[in-house]
Amino acid sequence: MSAYEEQLEKMANADGFIAALDQSGGSTPKALRLYGVSDDAYTVGEESMYDKVHEMRTRIITSPSFTGDKILAAILFEMTMDREIEGKPTAQYLWEDKKVVPLLKVDKGLAAEENGVQLMKPNPGLGALLKRAKEDKGIFGTKMRSVVKLANAEGVKAIVEQQFEVGKQIVAAGLVPIIEPEVDIHSPEKKEAEELLKASIMDELNKLEPDQKVMLKLSLPTVDNHYKECIEHPNCVRVVALSGGYKRDEANEILARNEKMIGSFSRALTEGLNVNMSDEEYNKNLGDSIDSIYNASKS
Repeated sequence: MSAYEEQLEKMANADGFIAALDQSGGSTPKALRLYGVSDDAYTVGEESMYDKVHEMRTRIITSPSFTGDKILAAILFEMTMDREIEGKPTAQYLWEDKKVVPLLKVDKGLAAEENGVQLMKPNPGLGALLKRAKEDKGIFGTKMRSVVKLANAEGVKAIVEQQFEVGKQIVAAGLVPIIEPEVDIHSPEKKEAEELLKASIMDELNKLEPDQKVMLKLSLPTVDNHYKECIEHPNCVRVVALSGGYKRDEANEILARNEKMIGSFSRALTEGLNVNMSDEEYNKNLGDSIDSIYNASKS
């Protein structure tokens, strides 16, 4: 079995969840602040900031609590992919040393809101990035995010069409895309938006060829098991949930009620971790967090 086949089997069938370690650009200072790194320890947007965030990610990934027994995959920011952990390229370290499948965030951020949604910005360099990720870095799959704010049928249709159009380009490059049309958990029309979203996703899934496999990353739904049909679709490798701003305990509680949906948490995973913790305290805190998300994902 090739590494790709082994990774696909793990992503489709193993128990566990995805660690989202892909904060980038604008979200990085907030993530560092939550981790206990003061703003005066680096310069925003410069190498010193990315050094600090790589130190944070390295401590998470090298922790004895962080293993492929409970974590299926980790989503990386491009700069993390291009750096090393313990002398190995990050993706190689994840798979060889931890048996964690490496994934890459590939979008370039969000466009301005229109028709109640934020599409992804144009991404002219995507083809070259996919080639480098697949051939040089050993990346298995990708993630790209857009956001639904309101239950606008035209907007939701546009967001899903864009995600699947780019998704097919990613599949053609030999990678498995995570399609992430997030519904804002604070939307006053969240439930209605989720109904429109599921209908659009099912339309696009039904248009795929049998060998075009995708994953979905979706907000925890208002109605439990709302995405059951997506989970059961033959073209869908896995449906994962983002925490979307919920605290970890609440996110886990909702996730546990949604059968066969697994977590793909970022802030909820690192909640409570601090740069100044001793290794013992840090590893216990991270281990408890991993256990709680793993258990919620198994439900």
